[in-house]
Amino acid sequence: MNRPEVIFGFGAHSSIDDRPQLLRMAQQADNDGLDIFSLSDHPYIGERLDAYAAIAFILGGTQRISGLANVTNLPTRPAPMLARTVTSLSALSGGRIVVGMGAGGLWDRIAAMGVPRLSPGEAVEAFEEAITVIRKLSGGGNAITHRGRHYQLDRIEPAPVAAPPVWTGSVGGKSLAATGRVADGWIPGHAADWLSARYRHSRPIIDEAAAAAGRQPREVRTVFNFPGRITDRPLLATRDNEGRWIGGSVDQWVEELTGAVLDHDASGFILFSPEGGTQDLDSLQRWGGEIVPAVRAALAKEGLSRIPT
Repeated sequence: MNRPEVIFGFGAHSSIDDRPQLLRMAQQADNDGLDIFSLSDHPYIGERLDAYAAIAFILGGTQRISGLANVTNLPTRPAPMLARTVTSLSALSGGRIVVGMGAGGLWDRIAAMGVPRLSPGEAVEAFEEAITVIRKLSGGGNAITHRGRHYQLDRIEPAPVAAPPVWTGSVGGKSLAATGRVADGWIPGHAADWLSARYRHSRPIIDEAAAAAGRQPREVRTVFNFPGRITDRPLLATRDNEGRWIGGSVDQWVEELTGAVLDHDASGFILFSPEGGTQDLDSLQRWGGEIVPAVRAALAKEGLSRIPT
């Protein structure tokens, strides 16, 4: 069975004061051949860097790595303008952008910015419709007229750039089903991994919705936000009493991630610190310089072993 290319990256929650470290880490990740960096999008927090401004700046100073808002705060970024942003970034960077999409969770903070409050059901409807709008406004072609519940477009020209991949941060059942119908990837919420109850209960909803929409469930890749410590020596236990990954030595990380791909169809990992925030530069160097190459080598070896002789 062919597997999609496995993606490796790192995530950051960067304040304006953290910008020198963020830029160093992005350059290090690019030099080490990591695939993606992600930035959180909380525009109601004044000390935070704006996600898309920071992504654009970083893409301009790197060569290979892609950028992702993990995930876009959609209520504050209307879909037609978000489409213009991401297609422009794709054109400027040579396609190095992934659209992370969320329906919006912290509605008190969102509404405080003057955005009309939506009910949970309305937010999911707007989320799914927004993905459709972004796709319609990408890839060239004739002017688009769209009459939806949340978006109204009247003869708007699409950008002559292919739509970037869309990954969601869906959590609830309706949002998960929308992911199955229209998205390209899913980032499980609350840093849940492949052994979690959240993953076991959520992924089937995506798969069933994808199949009902005439898609192959494997078209929707699962990319995990994955926090943990990288230690010099092996740990006696790499998971805590609740089954959450703690971390371990390089060899323990390699074994865990290789097994996640081969046994649980994981297709990507975004490294965070054990507390869920940005990893330190030393850990990022070990991630990109030791762990990721070893996992890639293990997967390549496994792939070779699957080729018929």
